[in-house]
Amino acid sequence: MPKIDYWFTLVSPWAFIGHDVFMTLAKAHDASISYKPVVLGEVFKATGGLPLPQRPPARQRYRMLELQRWRELRGIPLKLKPKHWPFDPALADRCVVAITEAGGDPSGFMRAVWEASWIREEDCAKEATLAELLKRTGHDAKDVLAAAKTEEIGKVYAARAPEAIAAGVFGSPCYVLNGEVFWGQDRLDLLERALATKREAYPVDAVS
Repeated sequence: MPKIDYWFTLVSPWAFIGHDVFMTLAKAHDASISYKPVVLGEVFKATGGLPLPQRPPARQRYRMLELQRWRELRGIPLKLKPKHWPFDPALADRCVVAITEAGGDPSGFMRAVWEASWIREEDCAKEATLAELLKRTGHDAKDVLAAAKTEEIGKVYAARAPEAIAAGVFGSPCYVLNGEVFWGQDRLDLLERALATKREAYPVDAVS
């Protein structure tokens, strides 16, 4: 059974846009998924990424074009500038960690957070919002939130950034199969082909 490391943050629209397609292809190829929410700012610092407000205007304009193209293609009615975005994703991401550490499946909760943020324009930094989304997706909101706020889960979440950097991850979403990084939901066709052909990971020469 192939295993895919799924790197993301719940503040990322691109992870939302690719989520359903990724889940479908993983199921079609009987691939297991390791969910790895990460503090993207820490990854950016080590890999040359820039927060959105610091990017040149041309890149910001192109991002808006791409959001419109992909929301149409995927059939997701996301808002381009939702009211409560960007929000601090730490608690939401830590809920994902808490769910997975307890042996649960966080995928439904993840999608619910993205829908709440990008379609209904809810504030997903609020604990009350997350509690409702956890209940709606079949989780014990009280237990998950309590676990998410523990030092133990905090350590797991904090350790993800150096792990991501070591794995060659530099954005959200990234899908890692056999050590090979597929960056961005627009690489899902390439990921599916790698799964279908069962080829070995392509080698990457070290940067001198």
